[in-house]
Amino acid sequence: MSSTTPQITDSHCHLDFPDFEGELDAVIARAAEAGVTRMVTICTKLKNEPAVRAIAEAHGAVFYAAGTHPMSVASEPMASYDELVALADHPKFVGIGETGLDYHYTAESAEAQQKSLRTHIAAARDTKLPLIIHARDADDDMARILREEMQNGAYSCVMHCFSSSPELGRAALDLGFYLSMSGIAAFPKSKELRDIFASAPLDRILVETDAPYLSPPPHRGKRNEPAYSALTAQIGAQAFGIDYPEFAAQTQANFDRLFWKAARYEAAA
Repeated sequence: MSSTTPQITDSHCHLDFPDFEGELDAVIARAAEAGVTRMVTICTKLKNEPAVRAIAEAHGAVFYAAGTHPMSVASEPMASYDELVALADHPKFVGIGETGLDYHYTAESAEAQQKSLRTHIAAARDTKLPLIIHARDADDDMARILREEMQNGAYSCVMHCFSSSPELGRAALDLGFYLSMSGIAAFPKSKELRDIFASAPLDRILVETDAPYLSPPPHRGKRNEPAYSALTAQIGAQAFGIDYPEFAAQTQANFDRLFWKAARYEAAA
């Protein structure tokens, strides 16, 4: 990375997935070269938490979060409040999730997903760590539960890989939450989605890859990796009508505000 490369953070990736096996050092080096100086790797099944934690411990640029992905709720043990809260003791554990609702493939477990989501929200509320939400084809229930839970006490949240309706986007923003821009926002046919982002407050935007999925152009259809969050961020800058260094700096400030524990860890390092 040259000294003039704007720095950004990949706020959501999955570095423990087999797609990256044996390549992590190179993947993280390529990210740094692109200006992606931090990444949050997400554990989607608590049984994998030790392996995800080990990646964060081994790499200075990597932080981690953990929860039970909504699509795994039916097949995995339900994450307990106590388990999630205990994870927060780790200095590089910076978020709760990903959790949420997915009725696209797993609507039959909707009730269990909702119970799991509320458990994760309670843990996020009490640890003061941001909730990381996956939402697909469940906009009404998602907005309702997020609102209901806010009545039980404040918590912070990012709508990861946001690609839902303008209504859910507005509901999330009204609650003070953040929207995260993935490679989907960079697809040529995603103008409506870019418009949703562009109508949001700039101080509520994050960028991510969701690697190994959802590569932005020109890598679409190939394995995604944290370096490519810079490509999505460049599209984000265009959507907001500002130059890339300004957009990068703003998303960094946003990340530091929401993922305060990562910012604090770095400041102490």
